[in-house]
Amino acid sequence: MVSSLRSVALRQPDAILSADPSIWHYDGALDGPALTEQFNQFVALLEAAGVDIHWLSSESDDLADSIFTYDPSFMIGSGAILLRPGKSLRRPEVALHESFYQSIGVPIIGTIDAPGSVEGGDIMWLDDTTLAVGRGFRTNQQGIDQLVELVGSAGISVEVFDLPYHLGPDACLHLLSIVNPLDVDLALVHLPLLPAALHQSLTERGYELIDVPADEFNNSMGLSLNVLALAPRDVLSIAGFPKTLKVMEDAGCHVTEFDADRLCLPCEGGPTCLTRPLLRI
Repeated sequence: MVSSLRSVALRQPDAILSADPSIWHYDGALDGPALTEQFNQFVALLEAAGVDIHWLSSESDDLADSIFTYDPSFMIGSGAILLRPGKSLRRPEVALHESFYQSIGVPIIGTIDAPGSVEGGDIMWLDDTTLAVGRGFRTNQQGIDQLVELVGSAGISVEVFDLPYHLGPDACLHLLSIVNPLDVDLALVHLPLLPAALHQSLTERGYELIDVPADEFNNSMGLSLNVLALAPRDVLSIAGFPKTLKVMEDAGCHVTEFDADRLCLPCEGGPTCLTRPLLRI
């Protein structure tokens, strides 16, 4: 999750611009022109970092959350796994990802089927052969059982951690909402919500855990922690959280900030959520 990011899948924000915030659990009406401008700035930063961008189909639909391409599928070395979002409004996005992978020749090695549910935001690489998976409102045990079988055939093991109730089933609390790797031995975390067993697993692996300031975590609905690693200790982060910026810089990280108060904060999705990494080297 922190190796040099070479290729990602994105989707244009067309569908989200006409979304009803009460249906999609957004924080009020969206500012379409500002959201689009901030998205374009984000894309420009990825391009400046040498990331190859592949675009999912932008045909007209009402899949507002489809801009957050991290969640409906997941990549391992042998190909893509089509997931099944726990948020029912997001389930039609899986077909977009299936068509996308077929169009670029990426093998689809399996799917998560009902009644199972798994969202990408609940999956985190602990090391090259171990995944951490958060069990909560978006990812259930039936989905985890299927995922374990799919990745096990590729020699990948899974550690499961229960997520807290926090703000309840309508809010978006993923595993990556409370822990985000910055390097192979460094992670940004929100300790009050971090599962104790995951804390133990990370520290046993030699991770240094840096805790985000609680006020910025709460004020951002957790998005102060949602950073995207371009390379080890080289990250993209939402602007406006100076104390979080400082703890990352004090840990030796190079941080590039971008304005996302119209793009990310109203919709509970940060720079990690906006990308589906396809290749890291």
